[in-house]
Amino acid sequence: MAGQRVLVLGAGGFIGRHIFAALADAGHVPIAGLRDGTGTAAFAGWEIMPVDFRRDHDVAVWGKRLQGIDAVVNCIGVLTGPDSRAVHVTGPQVLRRACEQFGVRRLIHVSAISASDAAGTAYAADKRSAEDDLRASDLDWIILRPSLVYADGSHGGTSVLRGLSGFPGIVPLPGDGCQIFSPIHAEDLARAILRLLAPDALCRVVLEPCGPETLTLREIVLAWRKWLGLAAAPVIHVPMPIVRGLGRVMERLGGGPLSATAVRQLEVGNAGDGRQFAETMGFTPDNLATWLRRRPSSVQDKWHARLYFLRPLARIVLAVTWLLSGLIGLFAPDAFVTAALAPLGLDAISGIMKFLFCGLDIAIGLALLARWRPWTLFLIQMAVVLAYTLALSLGASHLWIDPFGPLVKNGVFLVLAAFVAALEDDR
Repeated sequence: MAGQRVLVLGAGGFIGRHIFAALADAGHVPIAGLRDGTGTAAFAGWEIMPVDFRRDHDVAVWGKRLQGIDAVVNCIGVLTGPDSRAVHVTGPQVLRRACEQFGVRRLIHVSAISASDAAGTAYAADKRSAEDDLRASDLDWIILRPSLVYADGSHGGTSVLRGLSGFPGIVPLPGDGCQIFSPIHAEDLARAILRLLAPDALCRVVLEPCGPETLTLREIVLAWRKWLGLAAAPVIHVPMPIVRGLGRVMERLGGGPLSATAVRQLEVGNAGDGRQFAETMGFTPDNLATWLRRRPSSVQDKWHARLYFLRPLARIVLAVTWLLSGLIGLFAPDAFVTAALAPLGLDAISGIMKFLFCGLDIAIGLALLARWRPWTLFLIQMAVVLAYTLALSLGASHLWIDPFGPLVKNGVFLVLAAFVAALEDDR
């Protein structure tokens, strides 16, 4: 069993990192399949393979990639976005054909337990299409449909639940909080994958990796709140129509803690048969309480939970501030703009400068909503704010002692911009 060369697609993701680490610890040779070099620093010293399911749709491209590969574990996935079908259907189908053509027999595909027809989402339909394509092949395939996967860190759905657990003063829950999960730790999922890589392991099966117990959303969130060391707080049940509305709004705003797809997948249910999975794999995963007791929380965990919902709020507030600044300036009377630019000697071209500055503000606001290159955008914001501050200091220095502090507040504005940029990278 030891010594297999295993290509882990999505190695930089939440689940992929745990699978990669487990393979390395077990004596295998994992190869990190990463998109656009994302997260390469974390895999220094290991073989890295650039992979992008959004574009790699030519079987021939996979020829060199699969040379000397004994098995492939595919855990690439996105919940929403325009690339969903390419990532969940086209890419995996091309991978399957490449494995058949280039002699890689073992292909482990990580799907999701909520990828059911009942969900009615593009995410679920795409996941099922990839599963159906793989089941029709003659490879030694294994499809894994895990329930909620958690670990010491968090990502995606588990981050949302931790954010709910760390909410100050109250514990908001979607609906009645009775949505069910059979949570499994990422290390137990990785342990199962190690067993499925054995030469004599079962194949051509669909498994649902689950923990030994089924818990409600309320039970999980309150357990995490206790683990964070936070005091008990009143549980507030947020009506599902409001939750669905927030999900739609956040999805249109370019991402956030909720999305319409995430809410629907939550409502469908994410529970499985943990006993059957344990019998199939020959070991029983530990339950949530055991893992939480084994891994005490740190202040960083509390920070993450408390900041989770503040992050998108800060980005939206910052974006709206830039947008309003541009729009207000755009519709400001020409005489007002001319008077403001006169001390700088720019009154003669006030019309041009008005559209230039306002257009720049609006562009920055839209880029923030699109989450475009966070650190590059921060540098642009810093340059613009400093330029505005310097220009106004020279032409209207009295603004420094204005009671409303229009220039003094620029320091706070830059700190908020840096805060948003620092928290945008969620991988």
